[in-house]
Amino acid sequence: MEPNDLIRIEKFTSKSDTILKNIPPDLRQYLESQMIDKTYRKGQPIFLEGSFPSGIFYLKEGLIKKYKTDHAGKEHILSLCSTSELIGYSALLCNEPYPDSASALETSRLGFLPKEVFLKATNESNDLMLGLLSSLSHEFSVMVNSVMVFAHMTVRERLALTLLILSEKFGKKDKHDQVEIVLSRIDLANMVGTATETLVRMLQELKKEGVIEMNAKKISILKVKTLIEISKFY
Repeated sequence: MEPNDLIRIEKFTSKSDTILKNIPPDLRQYLESQMIDKTYRKGQPIFLEGSFPSGIFYLKEGLIKKYKTDHAGKEHILSLCSTSELIGYSALLCNEPYPDSASALETSRLGFLPKEVFLKATNESNDLMLGLLSSLSHEFSVMVNSVMVFAHMTVRERLALTLLILSEKFGKKDKHDQVEIVLSRIDLANMVGTATETLVRMLQELKKEGVIEMNAKKISILKVKTLIEISKFY
């Protein structure tokens, strides 16, 4: 993507991976030393909406989805979290129950930082507190941008924008140097906000147009600029 496109995409992605990177090295080392390693299997919940946090999570390896479940039991994926991101800190800072749920999309390794350690560190470090506040402010902007933009988009436009977001934040280059996304059709449909059948049809259309290539769960992005044009998010 071009630099301006990257800036626009940032309006739809979290920045919590920068929090620990921007604090003094000695504080970061201390926090990492206090983390309890936990491994979650694919599909295993990390926390559930309505429960109270007893600490925060630092994603060391893997992929996590944050979602809400409606009255009919359908998931609505709010965001995906990747390596180095902090998870669950907003509820802890507000002393409120989790507003959403989180579970592993693949086998993931997380560092659990107990509540007492985390709150003590925030009280003693302005750098950490400013980083948390900056991330919270950005997350609020992401939510507003997503609600405003997605509300006026067609399913095809939402799919194009979602693929752009995923390719920038989580995509890996394949042997042909093309960006590759690995995500189930159900999870992708829950991110786009449409039925799985509709998503599959839209993906097939993009494949016929030569915009993407598909192999099982893998989606390779062939024409980024075409996705940008379809999404109209600029």
